[in-house]
Amino acid sequence: MPKIKIPHKSPRIDMTPMVDTFAVILIFLMLTATMSSPEPATVDTPFSISEKPTPDFNAMTFLISADGKVFMNFDNGPDTLLKYRPKVLAEMGKRYGIEFTEKQLREFQMYPSSMGVRIENMQAFLDAKDAAERKVYQEGIPMDSTNNQLAMWIQYARTVNPNIQACIRGDSKVEFPKVKRVLDILQDLNVKRFSLVTSLEAAKINLEEIQQ
Repeated sequence: MPKIKIPHKSPRIDMTPMVDTFAVILIFLMLTATMSSPEPATVDTPFSISEKPTPDFNAMTFLISADGKVFMNFDNGPDTLLKYRPKVLAEMGKRYGIEFTEKQLREFQMYPSSMGVRIENMQAFLDAKDAAERKVYQEGIPMDSTNNQLAMWIQYARTVNPNIQACIRGDSKVEFPKVKRVLDILQDLNVKRFSLVTSLEAAKINLEEIQQ
């Protein structure tokens, strides 16, 4: 009897469900992700070999540009429902006799990057329509003896969030007296511990020295 030949069909892979799944995931990530806003000043930090990461929350960061301007940023704490940022701004408003609206407080809460705005210009800064308008007000936070607004920001940030930690991110070309001024303000407010933010540099190991 002749052998019965069983027809062989080449397998067919339908990629449609997988493509649809990837498309849904991509759309979800695009809708939920937040775009990082550029800092008001470009800072070229010095190098170090320390690998200690900066904290993700409970941190106030001082950005010192090459020309000595100081900018400050702090987060809402480990839970955004705590709303630390608008509370700090409201306290600053009471100190300087400025009443911020709910919209301005909400805008300050959501602002993603550092600010170097004089408190008297903060309302105009928060009401600005775009980054170009806001850039005009980024003059650096005053910290001289007659108008030390930086000290007030630090004081109220620590009052609202006692667990906040200080981080200093200075440009490698900034003059030391500018950095020392920030350090002196922290010392005057009894902030004894702080972190210096640097760029990571690979550690060079000399095997001959180790063997000796």
